[in-house]
Amino acid sequence: MKQAVMTELNKVEIVKAEIPVPLDNEVLIKLEYVGVCGSDLHYFEHGRISNFIVETPFVLGHECAGTVVKVGSEVTHLVEGDRVALEPGKTCGECEHCKSGKYNLCEDVIFFATPPVPGTFQEYVTHEASLCFKLPDNVSTKEGALIEPLAVGFHAAVQGGATVGQTAVVTGAGAIGLVSVMALKAMGVSKVYVVDVVEKRLEKAMEIGATGVINAKNENTVDKIMELTEGKGIDLSIETAGAEVTISQLLHVAKKGSTVVFVGYSAKETVNVPVNLILDKEITIKSVFRYRNIFPLAIESVAAGIVPIQKIVSDTFDFDDIQDGLTKCVNNKEDIVKAVIKM
Repeated sequence: MKQAVMTELNKVEIVKAEIPVPLDNEVLIKLEYVGVCGSDLHYFEHGRISNFIVETPFVLGHECAGTVVKVGSEVTHLVEGDRVALEPGKTCGECEHCKSGKYNLCEDVIFFATPPVPGTFQEYVTHEASLCFKLPDNVSTKEGALIEPLAVGFHAAVQGGATVGQTAVVTGAGAIGLVSVMALKAMGVSKVYVVDVVEKRLEKAMEIGATGVINAKNENTVDKIMELTEGKGIDLSIETAGAEVTISQLLHVAKKGSTVVFVGYSAKETVNVPVNLILDKEITIKSVFRYRNIFPLAIESVAAGIVPIQKIVSDTFDFDDIQDGLTKCVNNKEDIVKAVIKM
């Protein structure tokens, strides 16, 4: 099979590799689409995220879907020909986090493309069958590859207690910001405003259903949000930009007793936060690390036509052109909102 291997910073090469053989509890999947995540680009460009350091050669990619071509002897719920979306993290199943249902917090997780675990920029992968979710007939494998980031958005909305009648704001209109918007709308949130500094991303936010957008380069975000809410402030805030300024802005516009959900990683490990505002308003702070028990919900939301997930895709690159695709994603961050690789 073909496999895209990162050989050094900003360089991948397509090589030949053996097709893996599934274990008894696994399936072999011929991948059809793999999404390009921000983490893939960060590893590609910088070689590390926090304490996770790439040692080349390394295979990137973890947002994926394809068709089952071989089934392990213990697998009963999948057959050859089933189209599936892959939840990329395998956990231990034994720790207190796994047993309490919060398996995304497992200390022993094996996650595609999180060093040293290789990823899915390759034609075939094996994966534990319980982490492969069958796609309904009306959900394409391209949409299936977008279920993973959509799960992050739904987890953020669930963490925040999203419900009908609320007014929400999302800071950052990258892929995770956009899926957060769609998740909020799917859960009945009445008004969702989006803040960013890139006009193309704000246009995409409106396309997928945002109530309104704010270009923070041109307007005072806090003043504009208070104007839009007639001075009432925001019921639920989701922060995906990972910037100190946007964190502060959300705390200023949050209603008393409301919830702010932190999703975006900051370039700095320590940021200044107006703690007095949190105390004065009795704000609930929530955070997100990946997701848990969300894939079936995310798939059903797409199948039911509630979430138009394909709309977040701005660019599609063929697998043979992956070097050019990743380079363009790094060099054109303002133009490429979300890219996928067609295998």
